[in-house]
Amino acid sequence: MAKSTPAAAAAAPEEATAAALRLRLRRLVAAVTAGGVGGEEAFDEAASALAALRDAELGPPPKDRPGAGAERRRSGHAEAAVVPEQFLCPISSEIMRDPVVLASGQTYDRRFIQEWLSAGNRTCPQTQQVLSNTILIPNHLVRSMIAQWCTENGIALSPLENQEEDLVTNNERKSFSELFDRISSSSNISEKRQAIKDLRLLTKRNSSFRAVIGENPDSISQMISAVSNPELESNSEVLEDTVTTILNLSIHESNKKIIGDDTKAITFLISALQSGTMEARSNAAAAIFSLSALDSNKAKIGESGAMRPLVDLLEHGSMTAKKDAASAIFSLCKMHENKSRATKSGVIDVVLKAISDESLTDESLTILALLSSDHETVEEIGETGGVPCMLHIIKDDQCKRNKENAVAVLFSICMYDRTKLREVVEDENLNGSLAWLAQNGTSRARRKAAGILDKLKRTIHKTHYSC
Repeated sequence: MAKSTPAAAAAAPEEATAAALRLRLRRLVAAVTAGGVGGEEAFDEAASALAALRDAELGPPPKDRPGAGAERRRSGHAEAAVVPEQFLCPISSEIMRDPVVLASGQTYDRRFIQEWLSAGNRTCPQTQQVLSNTILIPNHLVRSMIAQWCTENGIALSPLENQEEDLVTNNERKSFSELFDRISSSSNISEKRQAIKDLRLLTKRNSSFRAVIGENPDSISQMISAVSNPELESNSEVLEDTVTTILNLSIHESNKKIIGDDTKAITFLISALQSGTMEARSNAAAAIFSLSALDSNKAKIGESGAMRPLVDLLEHGSMTAKKDAASAIFSLCKMHENKSRATKSGVIDVVLKAISDESLTDESLTILALLSSDHETVEEIGETGGVPCMLHIIKDDQCKRNKENAVAVLFSICMYDRTKLREVVEDENLNGSLAWLAQNGTSRARRKAAGILDKLKRTIHKTHYSC
């Protein structure tokens, strides 16, 4: 039987310590990325675990000596450093430059997950979960941790430059030109229909093909004019292909302004929202969501009358279409003027009903929380059964983010409408949900719950005092 040497005996606990630290760090980052956000406490704890792991694997860094960092880099520590698995993009296996969270809760480097989504995929590459939406949320905590780790290990990441720049080949330019000639000039209706379908497929598969539109900004209007032909405009398949082509093109960042500036594009998408097939309506909503990333487009889309058909789709669409509509409404309502448009279009009744039916709870609460910064909207939420609905979520929903959004809405109602306080007091005396949330919720939920409890206490005190 082999004897254990003193060196091996010393190494064993060090390896165990490093393994435990890696596990701890993995759990911390996984917990943060699952919700898409991270608080100050989570950051501090994760940063502490990262520093401890560095010391366990590399030894304490030289301190209090001029040039210590340079000496460490020269000595080869940077090359020897093991990159924490959580800092690597699951697609590229490279350190993430711009980590973002997908709807599944997994974190990816923006460049690579965007390419995955741009190819038409609607599943998470890691979990294969079907995505409820394609929103990418910046993971600031992981990005900060990566930056700190790189600084401490002397690793310089290349800057985030031209990540979306695609080299367009002459063959692609030629194919693009030939397709548009067939769409706009051919007298053969079948050939036009096939050309539109080919364009849809090419803009789905080929990111550089989407970039060609930047060299031909008038192409959008030409395509829309072509499909307005009486023999084509009643064809549901042609409408779906055209709407989806615009959606595919809008994914390319520089195309968002080109499409938004086109006088026909937004009007065409709204028309598809109103009268297209369910797939066309769903993709039109997704295209509006994509375009609304620009504030200038938010204004144009809102002014053009998109909100009412979006709310109608949110109420009556397929589940996929409802989620696309919810994403578009949420994005548009980041502009104040669009909040009143959404309210006037009946969005409050629709989302409260969706919450009651437990069909789109997450998305509906997110929309309500955003709208609750508007006084008139808050009044309507309170008048249409918003208080018992929010109290139910706070008491019974298992999702911390849903509880957070519900208490944010309830906080606004309590601040704007004192007549609703009695209902809140009665529920709190019965269930104590706000007191529990003030101790156990997310950071924002704790603040909002504490604010409501303080408001209730001061109101009750004033009532007793006046008596």
